[in-house]
Amino acid sequence: MKCPQCNNELSEVPLCYEIEAPYYFYTVPEEKRTELIRDFCVIDEQYFYIRGHIEIPIIDCNEKFIWSVWVSLSAENFLKSNELLHVQGRENEQPYFGWLSTELSIYPVTTLSLKTMVHTQEVGAVPLIELEQTDHPLAVEQREGITIERVKEIAHLINHVT
Repeated sequence: MKCPQCNNELSEVPLCYEIEAPYYFYTVPEEKRTELIRDFCVIDEQYFYIRGHIEIPIIDCNEKFIWSVWVSLSAENFLKSNELLHVQGRENEQPYFGWLSTELSIYPVTTLSLKTMVHTQEVGAVPLIELEQTDHPLAVEQREGITIERVKEIAHLINHVT
């Protein structure tokens, strides 16, 4: 399969991109970086983040494209999500409000601070992140889906531009 943008050979088109830490993790001095453990991050004991997935349907395909991103939560909701980490039935929890804390630079407008709802999933699964229904390109893609050509374009942008 060839990249539609640069004609380079693509052995496989990734359907998931994971961001290692919240954007703000890298903007504070190291001594304020309190904790970054797998799917949870605390900065300066006052900013709380959780990792989740923005799932985007791929049109005419049974697969989904996934951005594995970070969302800030209130201290109360962060603690609650940690308390429920291994509790069966946690997927029945009401969604938490959060702010997207990942910059996806392939979009023409910043993705930082988009409003989200964080939906807890069953034990062992990361939360699903639902973006507020706005006209932001990422929110539109989550709502309407993307083509496999767009998935290839994202792969090109990530592999050749960033």
